[in-house]
Amino acid sequence: MTLLSITEASHKLNLSVDTLRRWDKGGIIRSQRNEHGHRLFDLEEIERVQKKSSVREITKPDFKVLKNAQKNGLNSIDLFAGAGGTALGLSNAGFEHLLLSEIDKNASATLRKNRPDWNVIEGDVGKIDFTEYAGKVDLVEGGFPCQAFSYAGRSKGFEDTRGTLFFEFARAVQETMPKVFVGENVKGLHRHDNGRTLETMINALHSIKDDKGRTYRVAYKVLRAQYLDVAQKRERLIIVGLRSDIDSPILFPKEKDYIISLWEAIGDVPPSPGQQYPPRKKAILDLVPAGGYWRDLPEELQREHLGGSFHLSGGKTGMARRLSWDEPSLTLTCSPAQKQTERCHPEETRPLTVREYARIQSFPDNWIFEGNTTAAYKQIGNAVPVNMGFHIGQAVEAMILGGNLESFDVVEELPRTN
Repeated sequence: MTLLSITEASHKLNLSVDTLRRWDKGGIIRSQRNEHGHRLFDLEEIERVQKKSSVREITKPDFKVLKNAQKNGLNSIDLFAGAGGTALGLSNAGFEHLLLSEIDKNASATLRKNRPDWNVIEGDVGKIDFTEYAGKVDLVEGGFPCQAFSYAGRSKGFEDTRGTLFFEFARAVQETMPKVFVGENVKGLHRHDNGRTLETMINALHSIKDDKGRTYRVAYKVLRAQYLDVAQKRERLIIVGLRSDIDSPILFPKEKDYIISLWEAIGDVPPSPGQQYPPRKKAILDLVPAGGYWRDLPEELQREHLGGSFHLSGGKTGMARRLSWDEPSLTLTCSPAQKQTERCHPEETRPLTVREYARIQSFPDNWIFEGNTTAAYKQIGNAVPVNMGFHIGQAVEAMILGGNLESFDVVEELPRTN
């Protein structure tokens, strides 16, 4: 690895400092700071990204859904399964699912349509009795929604989280005592209510204990999908618990030193349904270049398109956004045509289609989404990218079965406060 300052890298590769700063801020390259606080960049990584700028001339689209050839003998319970992003990623990593829980009828239908052999339980997770799986589960995984908490005391474990869907996740862990649990949520969870929400969750997870005295060592880390074989800048906070009798450090996927461009992901995507822009909106977005947004418009059109938001100091970076072939997509939302979170195709003036959305989330082309187009966008936008789920599964496998620690990031467990 050759580390250079931003000025040295600029001169070495004939790139502007502004370009390197934009790539760094956008999560395209990763700077690291030396002992003086100065940013340093990996020369080889920048060269790989630089090649993406002419990716359409030198490569064909190369979309890959990661999958191991063999099962690993481990099983899992998947909660809040949605359209199956994490579930499919874990399955591709070698896990067999004992149970998948999902309340949304369209998402449940999607799971059944694509994997008729999966045990999908549709409805309220609070009505599921997990005790029949006690001592039989290797992994409990769930992307629980983040709801409001009551913090009176903040030291009562489960009692502080009752009435929330996180409690149902923790209850599933308590009733089954898996070797590992994985919880997933938005990056901002660690800042929610000045950190008290996450603190309450960690306290509850630390309070889990069985009649053998086994507890869990817990850690969390923000994972960035754009460095985990996903053509998307998407960050998720992952909480991992390792049962106290498992002799392993807590492991997380290690970021790769390359990115997947939008061209590589959707350059040859098959046709599919998608939303369209109204004529006036399309006429305005026609003027936005690839990689650009509302600031690339004339001021009179900025004012017209942004309306009252024009005078706001922030919250406008998603407006009139056109993606770039050379970079990963911005984070997908539940609708690619909403003004605040527009995701316009790099070349054609239209929102991304359902199949393009799915490719960016690393779903295979044969994964069918039940319901109408709006329901499909919602299911895909809410999903954890399949390839991210695959990498999480590999880290869980290494904790349980052993593996090369150099292939993963070792994260120290959080101290107990109860």
